[in-house]
Amino acid sequence: MLTPMLASLLLPLLLLCRISFCQYSSDQCSWKGSGLTHEGHARDVEQVYLRCSQGSLEWLYPTGAIIVNLRPNTVSTAAARLSVCIKPSTHSSGTNIYLDRNGKLRLLLRDQDQAQGKVQCFSIQEGAVFIEAVPHMDISRRITAFQYELVNDRLGPLAHSQGAPCQPCSDTEMLLAVCTNDFVARGSIKKVEQEEEHSSVTVEISRLYRQKTQVFVSGGVRVRRWTGHIKMPLQCRVRFGEGEFLFTGTVRFGESWMGCAPRYKDFLQLYHEAQDRGTNPCHVDTY
Repeated sequence: MLTPMLASLLLPLLLLCRISFCQYSSDQCSWKGSGLTHEGHARDVEQVYLRCSQGSLEWLYPTGAIIVNLRPNTVSTAAARLSVCIKPSTHSSGTNIYLDRNGKLRLLLRDQDQAQGKVQCFSIQEGAVFIEAVPHMDISRRITAFQYELVNDRLGPLAHSQGAPCQPCSDTEMLLAVCTNDFVARGSIKKVEQEEEHSSVTVEISRLYRQKTQVFVSGGVRVRRWTGHIKMPLQCRVRFGEGEFLFTGTVRFGESWMGCAPRYKDFLQLYHEAQDRGTNPCHVDTY
């Protein structure tokens, strides 16, 4: 039961929401809602708060608009350097998706472009995601859906764009990659294929240090070899190279993307020099 004092505090907020049709959802990783709950309130704007490193959103029969606030679940100065990547479902439609920074909108994805399923990345400092329903006579077949990930790696918001960096890693980046990336493996390049939007590098791994998900598949219990495919931006013009490499990188929406990939002998020299100076950020078993 509400006390008189609590009721007096809540009443103005309830009246405000009644006038503006505002709705708020609790902190979570994924959100699923329906525009049918907004029926008759075309100006509804719902605030959605998602506070996980990855998750999804699904908006059935969209009407009105929602604002999606994507934030990490911890408070840290490093959060300002995070980027957000969203990948629309191939059946996503019915809305235009914008970035909203202090009331200024920048178009991110048009209604008709979402079904292509292309990943879009942007800095977390660029604002919230504003999703506005496109008026349709029949909304029963409209669903807006996407996956999202918060990323903090070398490629950042440019990982899937035409401006992705292709220059070699610095010494510091190389040493940090071994400690922090989603996968770290020693091996060789077997094949490079140019696909429509990226290059696919087929690799054979002789030493697997770490993998977040099953990027590399084992050749069997008695065969200590793994194989896998790593993607790189097409404009990096990756070529086949002889010898051993240290492959590092990140996994985005189930796909592995190359980060630093020095020749193993170059990494080994760098690692031992840093070890002698006591500046290694972490230990790697190089034997």
